[in-house]
Amino acid sequence: MAKSKTGERHFIEQLQAGHRVEDQVFLVREKSLRTASNGRLFIRAVLADRTGQMPAMIWDASEAMFAQMAEGGFVRLKGRVEDYKGNNQFVVDAMRPVPTESVDLAEFVPASEHDIEAMWNRLLEILRGIKSPPLLSLVKQFVTDEALVAAVKRSPAARQLHHAYLGGLLEHTLAMAELALVVVPKYPQLSMDLMLAGIFLHDIAKSWELASQTSFDYTDGGELVGHLVKGAVWIEQRAAAAAAETGQPFPEDLLNVLQHIILSHHGQYEFGSPKLPAVPEAIAIHHLDNLDAKLNLCRREIDSDPDAGRDFTDRVWGLDNIRLYKKRVLESP
Repeated sequence: MAKSKTGERHFIEQLQAGHRVEDQVFLVREKSLRTASNGRLFIRAVLADRTGQMPAMIWDASEAMFAQMAEGGFVRLKGRVEDYKGNNQFVVDAMRPVPTESVDLAEFVPASEHDIEAMWNRLLEILRGIKSPPLLSLVKQFVTDEALVAAVKRSPAARQLHHAYLGGLLEHTLAMAELALVVVPKYPQLSMDLMLAGIFLHDIAKSWELASQTSFDYTDGGELVGHLVKGAVWIEQRAAAAAAETGQPFPEDLLNVLQHIILSHHGQYEFGSPKLPAVPEAIAIHHLDNLDAKLNLCRREIDSDPDAGRDFTDRVWGLDNIRLYKKRVLESP
């Protein structure tokens, strides 16, 4: 338990069957109004905080109660946790809405464990190592856009899989840049400048694709267009702005390759790439992206497993439904 802006906090990961909650604020992730077999209304909802989520039921509900329960909003609840078919379920006895400004959002939205400003400054330090004048001028167009930078610092890297928390996009991008500093010198055919610029830009439009207020979901543009296409468009627009600022045309072949990296970095058609990687740097960025994403997902699934006594996690959808082996047979030196 922890003290919070809304009183003593019982996080969802701490709640077990038999636990009573007398006065607790939760985020409403989903809700639906349904009719029971006896003709009475009930509400099925999903409650959330930064540690997870739990289904909830409100029996003998009304349309007025349903209207008070805003999706993406907050409610103060009284009730109990019950076991339902082997899973925890919150049964609500009393409820009232809570204004967003009265809660601490950090209690309800997962966030990176790392310092955001420190990560951003380290990423800038790495990007300053780019020697190509056209690439430097292009990167400058992005890093000097204050609104974009603020969105990048806040954005998750995904809606629910890897780095799905505030600051996740920045954490993921920095990790890939650090990997490039180690990997690229082993392969002289790779351009470090192109790798670093491509890594910085490969997911930058996720800051536009994903909403990151009280929940992570796709914006309308994210659903209809997506970050790969939007990122490629941004690169063309800002390359033109860089050319206007420097008085030097941005090389067309360099623009094509950068856009190709963004459009192909998912690696396969079925994963949303309109192109398959056809440039060495595009192939390398795809695999570094996949490596960091999969290992982040592994760590979070193992660390968050609720049963510390078992050797395997539940099946992980983002890892081909495998069950991860949790035991460490050797510790890192």
